[in-house]
Amino acid sequence: MKRGMAIDIHSPDRPPVIGVIGGSGLYEIDGLQDVHWETIESPFGAPSDQFLFGRLEDVQMVFLPRHGRGHVHSPSSINYRANIDAIKRAGATEIISVSACGSFKEALAPGTFVLPDQFIDRTFDREKSFFGEGMVAHVELAHPVCGRLKSVLAESCRALGIPVAEGGTYLAMEGPQFSTLAESKLYRSWDCSVIGMTNMPEAKLAREAELCYATIAMVTDYDCWHPDHDSVSVESIIKVLMSNADLGCALVKEAAPRLAARRGACDRGCHTKLDAALVTAPDARDPAMLARLDAVAGRVLTG
Repeated sequence: MKRGMAIDIHSPDRPPVIGVIGGSGLYEIDGLQDVHWETIESPFGAPSDQFLFGRLEDVQMVFLPRHGRGHVHSPSSINYRANIDAIKRAGATEIISVSACGSFKEALAPGTFVLPDQFIDRTFDREKSFFGEGMVAHVELAHPVCGRLKSVLAESCRALGIPVAEGGTYLAMEGPQFSTLAESKLYRSWDCSVIGMTNMPEAKLAREAELCYATIAMVTDYDCWHPDHDSVSVESIIKVLMSNADLGCALVKEAAPRLAARRGACDRGCHTKLDAALVTAPDARDPAMLARLDAVAGRVLTG
């Protein structure tokens, strides 16, 4: 079954549908009903996997395993454009991005959930925009995280007793190798909070697609700057990963109905970010490019 454009995805105040991008275990939520997988096609190529649709009481949800089931995609080979384009086609209005990360701060110990509000993008081998030659756009990104989503996630963490740090900077590295010691020390000097490999250009593309976006960065270990880093075993990291995955499911379940209570468009403007972003004159726009942007930018291109 291919859902495609069957849902009205262009109205800024369409009813909330919670999209979750992360590990394969995140959709194993108690109470998730009407569960089924669907293939969603994208003009930007193949997404990481099929999408899992479900309902949590009255909350419509859609899940995407970022690395594919079985973890078949590396951070650099993920088709981020196809993932974001397709999750919007699937009807998602807000995205909760869940990922493991390393910590740059002693206070952010393994097991802490960090909700970043800033990113530094150090990736270099990824397509980072839906726009380009034939349809140029410059989208505001000063505050890349939806403050409404972040606040709800923080409230939900506190309700569940999950150690949470609200705010901070996520350093996105290319990978797949981890940092050198010199890099780790450099990023600490920039006052970064955590390091990961997947949230860029994901957050940039979500902004271009007019989707609310927030990150749950689950700390599994200290990065190699830490003097005790070499004593961390694979077994201990896996143990934290498993614990974090269980708590991540609980957090998504707790946060989903709070997020679904939104009425009207996002009050932070996430659903109308393209209003002043398009710069190519209408008579100079490439029809083929416009066709590819039917889901991402159809609201402003056909209005």
